[in-house]
Amino acid sequence: MAVGPHNLARLVDDSFQRNGDYESLFFEGSWYRSGDLYERVGRLAGGLKELGIQPDDRVVVMMSNCPEIGMSYNALWRIGAAITPVIFLLPPDELRHIVADSEARAVITTPEFTATVKQATEGIDTLKWIISAGPEEDGIIPMSSLEEAEPAGLADKDDSDMAALMYTGGTTGRAKGVMLSHENLWWGGKASYDASHVDGINRNVIPLPLSHSFGLLVTVVGAHSQQPGVAALQRWFDPTNMLELIQDHQAQQVALVPSMLQMLLAMPLENYDLSSLRYIVSGASPLALEVVHEFERRVPNVEIREGYGLTETSASLSVNRPNARRLGSVGQPLPGVEVKFVDDDDVEVAQGEPGEICCKSDGVMLGYWRSEEATADATKGGWFHTGDIGKADEDGYLWILDRKKDLIIRGGFNVYPRDVEDCLLEHPAVSIAGVVGKPDPVRGEEVVAFVSLSPGQDATPEELIEFAKGRIGGYKYPRDVRIVGNVPLTPVGKIDRKVLRTML
Repeated sequence: MAVGPHNLARLVDDSFQRNGDYESLFFEGSWYRSGDLYERVGRLAGGLKELGIQPDDRVVVMMSNCPEIGMSYNALWRIGAAITPVIFLLPPDELRHIVADSEARAVITTPEFTATVKQATEGIDTLKWIISAGPEEDGIIPMSSLEEAEPAGLADKDDSDMAALMYTGGTTGRAKGVMLSHENLWWGGKASYDASHVDGINRNVIPLPLSHSFGLLVTVVGAHSQQPGVAALQRWFDPTNMLELIQDHQAQQVALVPSMLQMLLAMPLENYDLSSLRYIVSGASPLALEVVHEFERRVPNVEIREGYGLTETSASLSVNRPNARRLGSVGQPLPGVEVKFVDDDDVEVAQGEPGEICCKSDGVMLGYWRSEEATADATKGGWFHTGDIGKADEDGYLWILDRKKDLIIRGGFNVYPRDVEDCLLEHPAVSIAGVVGKPDPVRGEEVVAFVSLSPGQDATPEELIEFAKGRIGGYKYPRDVRIVGNVPLTPVGKIDRKVLRTML
């Protein structure tokens, strides 16, 4: 077996050979050169190999954003291991589930999380090492000691071999492991680059967690770039710092999730020089049109482009192309993606009719980790079933209506939570809204909205009910509105409907 043409370690090698050594990454006041990072990756790979990490081993990477997170991914790919990225905000019991379920051989983390990792993984026999990008601690291997090794060459890995085992958010139960191959991730990055690249746009700010599939996609897209790119990386999203980075580095592009955009709208945007910013790519959850209109009104040189993908599709499925967007849609399928829409009987619906979104592409996962039944159910008929309800217009633009499992059926009528949430966001006092259904003996389900108000704004539940009633019709509007301090979000900024259901 040889190194496959779509091997991710080879992609990183090719990117360095093409773009060379230059100041490529800014992080917390310091510049990092691409050549230094590339050299450290080789030595870290050698150290991990000497430690005992074998090809096909899973290694959990749970770090806040830092240069070492990308180094860890690339080093593990270099020796043929698979990464299992974990968002650092996960509670210890969920981390324990992932480490045990994946049978990870090691966890790579940062100093602020070593105590959590030790506590969460105690007694897991398959875990051999905890590595930290910090000073030596009791029972913790410092990454710096591994970087003293001789550089490792590329392990022979086929394109179809697993490169990442990524756990889904578990919004309807325990998180499942999604197996993504080198080719899956390589293809997702290439298709996204081809659909979104604009010559001369090469200065970025990265606030997304690189341990999320969207953040990982952004890094693979960067490796496909045919021109040297510069990125300012945030340890975690901070709106004030992000605006300063855009201003100071004359950033042209940033990828965000909708909750980040909503937080930015609460900032004094006019106090910053954002004239360099051209594109914002939004993904991971639905984006309300009101947010787009308000942001672009206040920062008029920016075009916000929404895209769509799932962990199971390597975070890539469709995107609005630069200067060819259709507001409210998530764009057209990426090159090489086939899409169809089916009803509950898995029969394709007519063009323009709502149905479950199904797709085929080289980015679709290998399957769910050790779950043949779930894999077969999700890929029946050779199509990946996303669990999302949507439709396509006559030009092929995709429109997402909602998650199939979140659909509320009230009195026999379908109510999509997103429709209700978008309506409530039109009210000037509403900052965030989350909608779920609760059992009702008469209607089957009733529509309940949880709402957070903007600072300094007031509104009563009765006022918001009447507001929605006047806009979205008799069966859709919420009969129960609950005002809360904070609508719960997942670690990546999605409305956490699982938590909302526990609040009913």
